[in-house]
Amino acid sequence: MFIGFLLISLVLHAQSFADSDASWTVNINQGPVKGYKPSGWDLFEFHGIPYATAPTGDDRFKAPLPAPRWEETFEAVEKNIICPQSSINAKVRENCLISNLYVPDTNKTNLPVLVFVHGGAFQNGFADNASPRNLVQSKDLIFAVFNYRLGAHGFLCLGTEKAPGNAGIKDQIAYLRWVQENIAYFGGNPDDVTVYGNSAGGRAADLLAISDVTEGLFKAMIADSGITLSASTVQVNPIENAKTYAKLLNFRGSYDIKSLEQFYLNASYDLLTSIDTTKLVDFLFSPCIEKDVGQEIFLRESPFDTLKRGDIRKIPTLYGYTEFEGTFRLGVFNDWKDSLINNLADFLPHDLQFPTEEEKLNVIQRVKSYYFGDEEVITNENILLFIDYFTDTMYVYPMLRAIKLQLEAGHENIHLYEYSFIAEESPVIPYINKQAAFHSAQTGVILDTNDETKISTELRNMKSIMRDMWYNFISTGAPVPEESSSIEWPAAKLNDIKLMSLNRTITLERLQHRSLFWEDIYDKYYLNPIAPNADTE
Repeated sequence: MFIGFLLISLVLHAQSFADSDASWTVNINQGPVKGYKPSGWDLFEFHGIPYATAPTGDDRFKAPLPAPRWEETFEAVEKNIICPQSSINAKVRENCLISNLYVPDTNKTNLPVLVFVHGGAFQNGFADNASPRNLVQSKDLIFAVFNYRLGAHGFLCLGTEKAPGNAGIKDQIAYLRWVQENIAYFGGNPDDVTVYGNSAGGRAADLLAISDVTEGLFKAMIADSGITLSASTVQVNPIENAKTYAKLLNFRGSYDIKSLEQFYLNASYDLLTSIDTTKLVDFLFSPCIEKDVGQEIFLRESPFDTLKRGDIRKIPTLYGYTEFEGTFRLGVFNDWKDSLINNLADFLPHDLQFPTEEEKLNVIQRVKSYYFGDEEVITNENILLFIDYFTDTMYVYPMLRAIKLQLEAGHENIHLYEYSFIAEESPVIPYINKQAAFHSAQTGVILDTNDETKISTELRNMKSIMRDMWYNFISTGAPVPEESSSIEWPAAKLNDIKLMSLNRTITLERLQHRSLFWEDIYDKYYLNPIAPNADTE
């Protein structure tokens, strides 16, 4: 199963701190915390610091509670603390809201801070899946990564006082506020925070950038392989999603709001995580537009409406996608390949709605002709047709659509790239023996590879180039500063969108992509997400 967060080997984190006597005790607002230098590295790591408290019982789906305090020194060494989820067999915790910090060993202060939001389709993932040691050691920055609640635990959205929605996103906001209050103690600059996410983490970062709740919490944003207008970023109809998942869990009661709420409140975490929704066409649980129930609201309207009105903070933004994003769906290839073409209606993006059956059939025929030609079924040999379809519908077109809206609103600091680089380490698409840039592969270049002393020269060079670009963006707002003597990378312009092609040869190109096929379809048939409402029952 190819999931959206990085499966970086935990071997990186198995090195014992006991090999090093170097430690650092930092007094934060909650009390003293002690981190250590891993053997062979010139940086300090702090693992498992609680930044908030996950509520329990009848409050389990609400916003997080304040973090605990302590008087004795907190040994920040515990790893692999994991929120409830379907894909992890290890022990999980309900109270899983922790932070990991990676801080260079330097006397410098006011260091830029990179807050990383892990991916995983809002269903899976955890902080220790990301290791940034090489990035932190080679650059003057602090890397901060954290857990947030997932699946139904984080994104059940009934619009009630007990399940208002967006608990997982409100964890992220709580963390950004924690960073503001505490990062200076580690030498970081709270006024120089960049939010960086991949896959669902990229979608979350992009949502955080358009919410008025996050004003002043960060000054720039990077989204790898994810954006606001993906059909899986915001629930189109959260009550219907809650009903659908309850049915999958064999709930036999009434499907009114009160009964649904009681079912979810009483369900065990084993039950709530018993189905891997990343294998469904619609992941079901993700952020939602909230109904006002007297609590802090993260998302008051659809991202499309916000972007269309142009009511956005025009902060420096870096967006990018890989050439073969649709490899995310390889885990269900054998389940779906026989039905994709003949039952294409089941696989259309779920943020499309057709007023008549005739119009729907017309669009289906257009899509079949464009993506599959005369093919009647997906086979192992034409697997690229399957991958291209999901590359465009899940990732590339939603990104290009959102960028266009931002440019129309006058945003002048958006940089875009396509990552198609392959090295001898790159994975192979099954059945056709083709190496490819898989979903979120670029984030793996920025973060650590198992042993970077043993990687190919090509990959090592690309890591150096991209880490420089990402660091330039974090520190200056542009991946290639204007005064640089290297290749030019200008911001996108509405009528002249340029993107950087990150391949064996790095070139600046004018945007052309097959996914723009969807433009007139979305202009005519887009289904805006709605807030939970009992009238939708």
